[in-house]
Amino acid sequence: MGHRRGSWNAFGLSESCVNIAACWVPRIRMAVERETLEIDVLFVGAGPASLSGALHLAHLIDSHNKTTTQSPLHVDIAIIEKGKEVGAHSLSGAILDPRALTELVPDWRERGAPVQVDVKRDRLWWLTKKHRLVSPITPPPLSNDGHYIISLGQLVKWLAAQAEEAGVDIFPEFPGVELLCENGRVVGVRTGERGLDRHGQPKPNYEPGVDIRSKVVVLGEGVRGSLTKRLIETFHLDRGKNPQLYSIGVKELWEVPPGRLPSGTVIHTMGYPLGHRAFGGGFIYALSDTLVSIGLVIGLSYQDPLLDPHWEFQRFKAHPAIYSLLEGGQLIRYGAKCLPEGGYYSIPRPYVDGALIIGDSGGFLNSMRLKGIHLAMKSGMLAAEAIFQALLKGDYSAQQLSYYEKLLRESWVETELYKARNFHQSFERGFVFGMINAVVQMLTGGRGLKDPMPSHPGHTMMKKLSEIRRVETPSQEFVVDGRVTFDKLTDVYYSRTAHEENQPCHLRVRDLNICTERCTIEYGNPCQHFCPANVYEMVEAGDGRKSLQINASNCVHCKTCDIMDPYQIIDWVPPEGGGGPDWVRM
Repeated sequence: MGHRRGSWNAFGLSESCVNIAACWVPRIRMAVERETLEIDVLFVGAGPASLSGALHLAHLIDSHNKTTTQSPLHVDIAIIEKGKEVGAHSLSGAILDPRALTELVPDWRERGAPVQVDVKRDRLWWLTKKHRLVSPITPPPLSNDGHYIISLGQLVKWLAAQAEEAGVDIFPEFPGVELLCENGRVVGVRTGERGLDRHGQPKPNYEPGVDIRSKVVVLGEGVRGSLTKRLIETFHLDRGKNPQLYSIGVKELWEVPPGRLPSGTVIHTMGYPLGHRAFGGGFIYALSDTLVSIGLVIGLSYQDPLLDPHWEFQRFKAHPAIYSLLEGGQLIRYGAKCLPEGGYYSIPRPYVDGALIIGDSGGFLNSMRLKGIHLAMKSGMLAAEAIFQALLKGDYSAQQLSYYEKLLRESWVETELYKARNFHQSFERGFVFGMINAVVQMLTGGRGLKDPMPSHPGHTMMKKLSEIRRVETPSQEFVVDGRVTFDKLTDVYYSRTAHEENQPCHLRVRDLNICTERCTIEYGNPCQHFCPANVYEMVEAGDGRKSLQINASNCVHCKTCDIMDPYQIIDWVPPEGGGGPDWVRM
């Protein structure tokens, strides 16, 4: 398998926007011969959780083999990744709490980890439409003393190099598309096919997916992973849990003239442009004197079906205090990604027979601190410790793998998440209630005004057009200037997103009649607004009606459509391996 990597190169891909009319044509299943590979431990997704887990497991095995002569372990560890390279699909703000990294690689500084910009000052701004108020204090959850501003893409590339040095095999351009199950147990993963046309028929370069059988499958796909979603549904892993809550983060990386913002500056904002309309806020991080990361995070539980996160981000940048930071600079890269923010009470049972869930796939993120990288890394490391014990015993049952949950409960992951257990869901009751609860929560060790605080799936909070008293539609009225603010297609260009266009659509709409006959009237087709990449458009069908056009090649893999569609009829599945954005610098 390791020698096949060079023969699975991505095609030359186009960045243009096309209408893939066959998105809803059922794929014809062909009887094909698939290669079957045997791997001892398989991680799905090469993010910080999987890479940390694989590296830690390799270290545990190496240490074991050095101290025993009677029962050495010979374990094949592999990671499959849907992106063209490790880091291409990794996106975060990002500020790193180095706790997990230090546990994983104590000498990370000497090893050249790309973690060099320490946070030198924190600021909290309250924005009105034209002005800013600077908070005299920084709330404790937003204090970043001892933390670092990083590029997550660069960090995972470095982690990948450490893992490969330890003997872990990493295979980019291999999306996991199907769980292999036998008698109620996960036994492996099927990777995606290559060379199918948009109708699901084989092209001359067709290659079937590979069945990778494994003793343990570890799902670290990131937020709303397609395999994780199916695993949770099939085994009812969210039974008795709060529904997972999500936000979308829209981010740009800018090169600005020197002197605008000192390196190591961290600014978080509240207020404009969201006000009380949605949970969220902005961030500005200075990676150097000339490199700035800027973004807006919006809770995917808002009521207005016409709210557009991308346009709200453009309005955010147009604020005088922020426009002056960016004016005269150059946009370098764009991205968007959802975040799992339901917290402690939304984490599903993270184990079944033959499989574990880690990182964002399991919801390991502290929304009160706006941090999840360290939690993802630690969850992967604890999964590795549970797998190590399973390997020693030769037992990969749910009962044995439940040791992972025990380790989580006894770790600082539990301690940290429990203190923020009622944060995000309290904002369902409004901004003022949410802020009051946040203060009470800090004073009561996480309890807040009610424990547990109930919540509802974000898409159920969206109101129909007839229920909205519309005073203004700021997202629609805003006009971009092409210098600091941009339309969606321009930003998609800067995401360097590319897909093979003649392939089956990876955005599967189960009932198009709902889109044209119900959603148009009831919600105004919110997919046109919540998608940050102009994937969904309602176009004239020629008979006085409109039909849904899906520009699948624009997709930046944020998963918002899978999460926020009010009818829950959109399924996001991985496209052909290697397709998608390029966020290595982000």
